[in-house]
Amino acid sequence: MCDTHGVMRKIALFGISAFLLGMALFFSPAAAQNPPLLPPAPSDDEAPVAVTPAWSVDAVHPTGNAVLAVVLDIRKSFHVMADKAQLSQIQDFIPFPTRVWVSEATEGVLSEPPVYPRAQSFKVDFVDAPIMSFEGSAVIYLPIRLGPNTSGGAVFVKVGVEYQACAPDYCLMPQRVVHTAELPLVPRGEKIAAVNRELFSEYESRAPGDPRRLISFRLFGFGFALDPESPLTAGIILLLAAFGGFLLNFTPCVLPLIPIKLISLSNAAAADRRRCLNLGLFTFAGVLAFWVALGGIVSMVSGFTSTHQLFQYPAFTIGVGLIIAVMAVGMFGVYSVRLPGVLYALNPRQETLAGALGVGVLTAVLSTPCTAPFMGTAAAWAATQEPAVTIATFSAIGAGMGMPSLLAAFPRLIRRLPKTGPGSELLKQAMAILMLAAAAYFIGIGLGTLLSGPAATPGRLYWWPVMILCAAAGAWTGLRAVRLLSGKRAKAICAALGAAIVALCLYGAVRLTDTGPIAWATFTRERLDRAFKEQKTVVMIFTAEWCLNCKALEQSVWGNPELVKLVSGPSVVPIKVDLTGDNPEGRKMLQEGGSLTIPLLLIYKPDGQLVLRSDFYTATQVMEALRESLAASPSKP
Repeated sequence: MCDTHGVMRKIALFGISAFLLGMALFFSPAAAQNPPLLPPAPSDDEAPVAVTPAWSVDAVHPTGNAVLAVVLDIRKSFHVMADKAQLSQIQDFIPFPTRVWVSEATEGVLSEPPVYPRAQSFKVDFVDAPIMSFEGSAVIYLPIRLGPNTSGGAVFVKVGVEYQACAPDYCLMPQRVVHTAELPLVPRGEKIAAVNRELFSEYESRAPGDPRRLISFRLFGFGFALDPESPLTAGIILLLAAFGGFLLNFTPCVLPLIPIKLISLSNAAAADRRRCLNLGLFTFAGVLAFWVALGGIVSMVSGFTSTHQLFQYPAFTIGVGLIIAVMAVGMFGVYSVRLPGVLYALNPRQETLAGALGVGVLTAVLSTPCTAPFMGTAAAWAATQEPAVTIATFSAIGAGMGMPSLLAAFPRLIRRLPKTGPGSELLKQAMAILMLAAAAYFIGIGLGTLLSGPAATPGRLYWWPVMILCAAAGAWTGLRAVRLLSGKRAKAICAALGAAIVALCLYGAVRLTDTGPIAWATFTRERLDRAFKEQKTVVMIFTAEWCLNCKALEQSVWGNPELVKLVSGPSVVPIKVDLTGDNPEGRKMLQEGGSLTIPLLLIYKPDGQLVLRSDFYTATQVMEALRESLAASPSKP
């Protein structure tokens, strides 16, 4: 009997608890605002939403563009909630946004953000305010572009669509469908016809105002964009490419060679004006020839899309390092054995036409690890154009870079430069030591790439011999200057400068071998997808050990204490894409980011929207973009 009463008490307590829990749920704000959900099929057999893909053209060329329309035919009396950008939370009701994305595609096929139609307000019974929705026939445009490495007889795009259909008094369960759309890939020159014109009649009216379709140039906060459809765009890009090429002469990749060639031209100008002009023209021709050849490779070789890919091959990097080392030793005049004649021709001490041509080519080769403002965007645009346009753009880069060599046309200006003498010899010797440092740099990168995986970051110990040689150049210059100069004050200044250079180089070795205060995660698709799924802000940098511009940004920007604190927060995922070696997934991500050159920074909001894309940036710009993204994050840092 006691057992029976105990059981009855438990049943009573359970019933009271269930009743109280049910009443609490019934009167809670969330229960009052959530719409009643029904199974995904209405009373008859016809589905409330039919999804159909359609192309804007009947075929596409390699490096061409197309638009895929995703058509949502919505039954009368139903509506589909709008995309996330047009929706807003209403009280405690969180609508389910429509989303279109590419889940899988042929290699080399890149998708741009979808262009959604303008939503309309739709009054429903289960919330007080109207909901922004799509009705009738909603067409979502998905721009597609093909990279240079796209191949095969056709391309396919597997597009995913998520949506939730609602009636005035209830909503159906959210749906996800996947459709595969194929498009023939035809050779350049073959005619392509527009199809489904009526379906795409609104695309141009929606898309031109979208800045994501424009060609954007940015530099430290200054930026502008060009319309790819404008007849003036190609000419402007050629001018920008030439300007970027000219600026390459001031990057650390090229700068050590400039004084050497100017002194050589000065010696030639003193002896023979015609010879001086010929040396300058041959140097210019060497620079131009390399860039023209590189443009031809980019336009015609599948999978080769940018200049920096040369340095992803260890054999090339080590080979360049060895050639630089031979040139540096030759500048000291210490050849004691007979070497192949071509090496003597490349000796910058000899003012020969073959040597000028070879040094021009080598100068261009040395420039490829660096990039200049505006040049990266111009090269990325050129790689998607017809071969003639690609070669013309790379030729403009070469012409701009070779411009200083044309100083030979002004012998009076060149004669003012230092000529042969103790001072110029000391400068050449210092430059030779710096070239040995460059040789150690490239050989170290090549060996590091061989010993590490494709996506892994190589070791940084090679910076020690590089910086020790730089310190040796400073010490040698200081000691020799003390012996050459007569005044005590001048000797003291030179000695102090030499000691300062040695100290700075050793400090630089410590800094450059340090991995930094930010715990960067190695890029993988899974890690990026997981970050978006967890609603995190993503900071993604593209870098490489051979990219000196990247190293400069790492030291000047990513060591900022305030920025480090923001990036290290729980709502931010810092990801590094290392392109030192052959990293196909990293290169593909770089193309998806709209670039073919590095450095590059991408900052994404938790919903995947791009906040900042820049190749030259400051810590202040990065912090502003991060704060904007974190303000939209579900979980504040």
